Amino acid sequence: MNNYTLSNGLRVVVEYIPTFRSVAFGIWVKTGSRNETPENNGISHFIEHMLFKGTARRSAKDIADLFDGIGGNVNAFTAKEYTCYFAKVLDQHLPMAVDALADMFFESQFDAGELGKEKNVILEEIAMYDDTPDDKVHDEASRAAYGDHSLAYSILGLEERLTAMTSDTLRGYMADHYRIDNTVISVAGNVEEKALLELLERHFGGFANTGAEQPVSAPVFNGTYLFHKKKTEQNHICLSFPGCSIADPQLYAMILLNNAVGGGMSSRLFQEIREKRGLAYSVYSYHTSYADSGLFTIYAGTAPKQTKDVLDLTMEMLHELSAKGLTEAELHRGKEQLKGSLILSLESTSSRMNRLGKNELMLGRHYTQDELLNRIDSVTMTDIQDVTKRMLSVPFAVAMVGSNDKAASTLGRDSLVSSNL
Repeated sequence: MNNYTLSNGLRVVVEYIPTFRSVAFGIWVKTGSRNETPENNGISHFIEHMLFKGTARRSAKDIADLFDGIGGNVNAFTAKEYTCYFAKVLDQHLPMAVDALADMFFESQFDAGELGKEKNVILEEIAMYDDTPDDKVHDEASRAAYGDHSLAYSILGLEERLTAMTSDTLRGYMADHYRIDNTVISVAGNVEEKALLELLERHFGGFANTGAEQPVSAPVFNGTYLFHKKKTEQNHICLSFPGCSIADPQLYAMILLNNAVGGGMSSRLFQEIREKRGLAYSVYSYHTSYADSGLFTIYAGTAPKQTKDVLDLTMEMLHELSAKGLTEAELHRGKEQLKGSLILSLESTSSRMNRLGKNELMLGRHYTQDELLNRIDSVTMTDIQDVTKRMLSVPFAVAMVGSNDKAASTLGRDSLVSSNL
C-alpha cells in the first residue's frame, strides 16, 4: 500500500495487486447524514443519487451503457459519516472508469427534471424501507440510543425535507462538504502506479474546492425506549449499548465480544434462541463504530406471543455475560473467526479498496495485515471484561417496531447496571 498526494493536495491510496486483472476505484467524501441538519436531512444521499443522473457530456443512460459495455460495475453508497462513489472494472478499462466518475463528480448537471424524478425514486425508497420493519427498527435503535443527535438521523432523509430541496440546495451542500481536505481516492488492483497518478492528476488535479474542517459534536448515549406501532406478523426489537469508536484501542475486544454474543451461527443468541428453542428465524448482534462513539446492538424478530420468551432469554444471557464473562473457548473461536474473515476479505479488490479509503478518510493511518492479526491475537480476557463493563455501564436503549410492545416496555433497562458495578 502506498500513499500519494496530487499537486492540489488530494490524497490517494493505492494497493498494487499484480495477480489480479481487476481494479476497484473509489472516491470517498467525509460527509454523510451525521453532517446534516434537521432542515437538510437526506441531502447527502440525494446528492449521491443525482451524480448518476447526467453530466454535460453524458446522460444517465450513457453512464449506464458505458459500464455495461465494458463489463464493469459502478455504484455508490451513503453512510452516516461518509459517501463513496466507486467502480470495479478490468485493468485495461480503468482510464474510462476514472474519466466517467470524475465527470460525474465534477460536472453533474442537477437538471430540474431529473431532480424531480429522482425525488420520487427516493420517496419510493423511503416507503419501501418503512414497509420493511426489520430494517426500520435499526433506525429507531439509533434514535433510542442517540436521541436528536445527527448520528441518529436517517440516511434516506424525510419526505418533507427532500420535497423542498432544489438544485441550488444540492450545489450549496457540495460546495461546503465536497472539499479536497474531505476527499480521498482509493485504488486496489492491477495498476501501474506512475500511469495511474498521471491519470488521476489529469482528471482530479483541477479540483480546487477547499475550506475549513467543520466540527461535529460527540453524541451522548441516552438509553431511552422507543416503540413504533405497525401492523406486522412479527415484533422487531433492538437492544443497544455503548460501543467503541473506530480508533478505540479496545475495538477488537468489542468485536470479539460481539462474535460470541450474536455474531455468528455458533454464538450464544443464535444457539439458545433459534437452534435450541426455535423462537426466531433471525436473531443476531452487531457492532457499529463511528469516529467518536460506537453502538453494540442485539436484534431479534419473533412472533408477538414469543416476544417475552425471547427477551427473557436475552436478558438471562446478558446477566450471565456480566457475571461470568466469556469462556476461553469462545475467545479462541472468535479470534480464529475474525482472522479468517479478514484474510478472506483480502481476496477482493473491492474489499481492499473499501478498507483503504475508509482507513485513510476516518483514521488517517493503515494497519498491515500482520498488525491487524496481532491486534486480534493480543486481546485478553481482561480486555473482554473491560468492554463488557463499559457496554453494561448505563441503562441500555430499546427500539421496537410491531403491533404490541407489552413485553419490551417492561424490560429492566437498568438491571444490568447494578449487577455490573
